[in-house]
Amino acid sequence: MLYATLAPESIRAIAPYQPGKPISELAREMDLDEASIVKLASNENPLGMGPQAQAALQAAVADLARYPDGNGFALKQALASRFKVAPQQVILGNGSNDVLELVARTFLGAGDEAIYSEFAFAVYPLVTQVTGATGVEVPAKAWGHDLAAMRAAITEKTKMIFIANPNNPTGTLLPADELYQFIASVPKEVLVVLDEAYTEYLAEGEGGDSVEWSREFQNLIVSRTFSKAYGLAGLRVGFAISNSEVADLVNRVRQPFNVNSLAQAAAVAALQDEAFLQESRRVNDEGMQQITAALTEMGLSFIPSRANFVTFHCDQAAQINDYLLHHGVIVRPLAGYRMPNSLRVSIGLAEENARFITVLRDALQHYAG
Repeated sequence: MLYATLAPESIRAIAPYQPGKPISELAREMDLDEASIVKLASNENPLGMGPQAQAALQAAVADLARYPDGNGFALKQALASRFKVAPQQVILGNGSNDVLELVARTFLGAGDEAIYSEFAFAVYPLVTQVTGATGVEVPAKAWGHDLAAMRAAITEKTKMIFIANPNNPTGTLLPADELYQFIASVPKEVLVVLDEAYTEYLAEGEGGDSVEWSREFQNLIVSRTFSKAYGLAGLRVGFAISNSEVADLVNRVRQPFNVNSLAQAAAVAALQDEAFLQESRRVNDEGMQQITAALTEMGLSFIPSRANFVTFHCDQAAQINDYLLHHGVIVRPLAGYRMPNSLRVSIGLAEENARFITVLRDALQHYAG
């Protein structure tokens, strides 16, 4: 208790983020064979890492006695080339979570407010609270962002707005024209952080050209990750694109070695592997159809998703989740998002999806009886 009093109230009040349950943990808890477990909880790419990234990773191992490039020169150059921006506009992070925290730590402080939506990514309130700023949660509209209400919530204390598009954990997608008009309406002194962790799963142009928007709106920060469609979740590498002044300030806060050598090498290679990215989209599209068709057949409602997961609703969600765990299937309960009657399932390989469907059907029959 003595040490708790040494921390600021803003830190003591934080409820730690709860990640998806690891396979090894479930195996220990349930005395299951790890090879028999299907994990569909953390929105990972079921194809794993692409072949070009794997080759780059293996080549980089020989130089691990050296510190990483603290400025991430090669990766910044690759991102700048891909998105036609200057390297000075790129911020690198240990996953996009790190990018979000760096932006918050750079610009938020006591007395400031940050706006985010109900049912949006749990990291937004966490990174806001750790700075001592006040989070303003705006009620959701159809499980997604209510842009009109978020615009109305802006006050003289507002410093930042977080938007996830597509949104996690609901998978909703904002129409590009509405999102553009919203950003255009935000005062220039308010930063808009557009979190596009799942944008690679969208059809071309479906989510709008946010990087192009950032040329017009100097208060826009576009955050992305290599953890999802690129299959590098375990390496932890994310990035943001902003105007160079914003990037310079954030990079003053960033630790110089926050992205390790393996992550940088794999990310550079992953950017070039368009065939793997296309295959990831194909597997995801087919898996989404497989799972949503089964949910419909079982009479379960779900939120239409444009990401690599789908959130569905069911009575006795906690018991259903427990049944799935006991039978070696890990999904994500959403009680922590104040969605106690919902579960989120990531899209896996066809055989993993089939296993989930079978066990879910058995669970529903078990509790119906």
